[in-house]
Amino acid sequence: MSERIIAIESVDPREILGVNNKKFQFIIKHFPKLKIIARGNMLKVIGEEDEIDQFEGKVDLFLEHLQKYNTLTENNIERLLETDGNSLMDDDGGNTVLVHGNSGIQVKARTVNQRRMVESSNDCDMVFAVGPAGTGKTYTAVALAVRALKRKEVRKIILTRPAVEAGENLGFLPGDLKDKLDPYLQPLYDALRDMIPPERLRDFLEAGTIQIAPLAYMRGRTLDKAFVILDEAQNATVAQMKMFLTRMGQSARFIITGDLTQIDLPKKQSSGLAFSIKNLEKIKGIGFVYLNENDVIRHPLVKKIIQAFDKDQKDEK
Repeated sequence: MSERIIAIESVDPREILGVNNKKFQFIIKHFPKLKIIARGNMLKVIGEEDEIDQFEGKVDLFLEHLQKYNTLTENNIERLLETDGNSLMDDDGGNTVLVHGNSGIQVKARTVNQRRMVESSNDCDMVFAVGPAGTGKTYTAVALAVRALKRKEVRKIILTRPAVEAGENLGFLPGDLKDKLDPYLQPLYDALRDMIPPERLRDFLEAGTIQIAPLAYMRGRTLDKAFVILDEAQNATVAQMKMFLTRMGQSARFIITGDLTQIDLPKKQSSGLAFSIKNLEKIKGIGFVYLNENDVIRHPLVKKIIQAFDKDQKDEK
């Protein structure tokens, strides 16, 4: 048996240990063979040498994560504990601020696959980002669009989404087009409000610099010098997807996001997103990024819910 003292330096110990040692209790459950005692900014660890080495390595990753992202949630800790932590921290991509948002928010790609989204968007004018809810695909897409607008790489941002819940028949809903669409585009609005001051966002919307349009209304348009996001693309039909993708004009950039596990189309209609993955993946210049439960940055329960649903679906096959 060996004994080692590990110092938590350069950060407030509570950032790693949590209030009332809540995070600490979560961490030590993953090291049942070790006796770990927390006192101030010191950790006393007793156990086999190789086990202590593994634990110290994880503590170093926690500290590195805090330095890069200025946050360390239980979900972050779980990902660093359960996966190859070095692969999560192996490049500087996550340290790059995409957008300086409101109230001092620094919007960054916070996971490996979110960074791949950024890299793919840098390399390809069209990117498909596919993964379950909570993986940050829509938020990252909006951040990339806002960055491109601020850099004057594009003249406008266009946000679109299939309003499949209303069958794209929006006429029966009260209000103007914006009022009818807002419930379906709320996640995009939420992201924009994090990244653009309210008055500036209102000006962009009124001037048409940022446009909100249902997918059905994209027919006949040529989208030039625009950053275009198609969200919830799993609910676009094959015909709608073809129509949308062929709207791409010169100097345009497209990001298509979706979750193949949440298709709301009638059973007789095929998903345009599924069709695209099958038929477009080998085309040079189109990027495909697949996010998974390791990219979930919502409540820790979300990851467990995704895993449970995935397991049930696999068992049914």
